[in-house]
Amino acid sequence: MNPLFQTEGACLTIMLPKELDHPASDMIRKESDKIMSRTYIRTIVFDFAETTFMDSSGIGLIMGRYRALGMRGDCIRAVHVSSHIDKLLHLSGVHKYMPIQCEAEMIGE
Repeated sequence: MNPLFQTEGACLTIMLPKELDHPASDMIRKESDKIMSRTYIRTIVFDFAETTFMDSSGIGLIMGRYRALGMRGDCIRAVHVSSHIDKLLHLSGVHKYMPIQCEAEMIGE
């Protein structure tokens, strides 16, 4: 699956690929920069529904988007996070900067 970008109002949703490695992170960064230069974006939602692998470049991507949006407390979110990816986000400390909705929490909605 290629990353898919959707904008709704001032919110950009990025459906992340199965493997969030360096080439994928670089492409997502470039495309999101293009979108943010054309459209006012206040919030970015990272959708991890298909993601099974993420390396440190994925963490860098998330933190770079956080910085690009002005490092506000409510500017980035993660949804459909598997337990494996949730563990990576907590080990890296990214959970301090964004709310994370795990897949188990999404089922209960």
